[in-house]
Order: sequence, then structure tokens, then C-alpha cells
Amino acid sequence: MGIDPGTQLMGYALLKRQGNDCTVLLMDTLKLTSEKDIYQRLEKIHTKVCELIKLYRPNSFAIEAPFFGKNVQSMLKLGRAQGVAIAAAMQAGLSVTEYSPKKVKQSITGNGNADKDQVWKMLQRILQIDEQPKYYDATDALAVALCHHYQTSRAITTSGKAVKSWDDFIKKNPGRVKS
Repeated sequence: MGIDPGTQLMGYALLKRQGNDCTVLLMDTLKLTSEKDIYQRLEKIHTKVCELIKLYRPNSFAIEAPFFGKNVQSMLKLGRAQGVAIAAAMQAGLSVTEYSPKKVKQSITGNGNADKDQVWKMLQRILQIDEQPKYYDATDALAVALCHHYQTSRAITTSGKAVKSWDDFIKKNPGRVKS
């Protein structure tokens, strides 16, 4: 499950893992602008995340970390939205992983400075999606979920062994080398 937190729009997406491949189960946005009270918005975020977890039973939860901007009030609000979503996931017993926007973009496009449209185009190509959602918040959440898949996929993990180079990888993983 991937979340792009926000106090006006919260993107959410769920992927189904099939070996090293993924298919999109859900990609959408929770619109919060009808609520004027920030605490009502936070309650809606918590409720939505809990509903999604109950309905889809994900085995992990990934969320985009807030980036540091100039507006301190916006950062505080975004941090609260992120905290409420994380609390819902932890309450359900899910492991939580946070990714920076740059890490998500790097994982999807190979460029940590890619714009939202570049990320969306790569998601379309990788996951074979045709229909673009109304808001990029949904595609951002999908990118977070796919980034998490890539980071936790068996194809790229090293059984907990830290490696410094390809030579080091080969020494620590001789059974994975094919001639």
C-alpha cells in the first residue's frame, strides 16, 4: 500500500505482488477540501486508511516523507496528515516505510528530479495502465507503492548482507552467480 499524504488531497494506491511483478489493485484520491476543520480532515484520513487496510489487507505500508519547504505551517499540517496515516497502519500491525520524494522518483524513472508527468509516464509503461487519474496525488501514491516493491523485492535484496561493490556482492552471494 502506498500513500501520498496531504491535508487537501491524499493519494492512495494498492499493488498486488506476483513474484517480481505487480498489478494495480487500486489508485485513487481522498479529497478533503470540503472539510474546513483540520481535525475533521485528519479524522477522514485515519478512517480512509483504516478502511483500505481492512478491505485489502496489505502486508506493508509505504508513505512519502514530507519535503522541506519554506512554509512552516504547511509542513506542520502535512506532518500531521502523515502521522495519522502511519498511526492507522501501525494500529493494524503493518510495517511502515517512509520514502523521500527524490527516492521515489529515482526508483521509478532513474532521475530523482523527474517531474510528476515523467513519473506518471513511467508508471504507465511499467504497470501497463491506460487511464490517468484526475489528480497526480493518486499517481504519486502508486509511485510510492512501486518504489517500496522495488526496495523490498527479493531480486534486489541481499539477505541482510551489506555490500560495497559488485565484487563484494559476489563474495557474499556465491549462489546467485550464474556462469
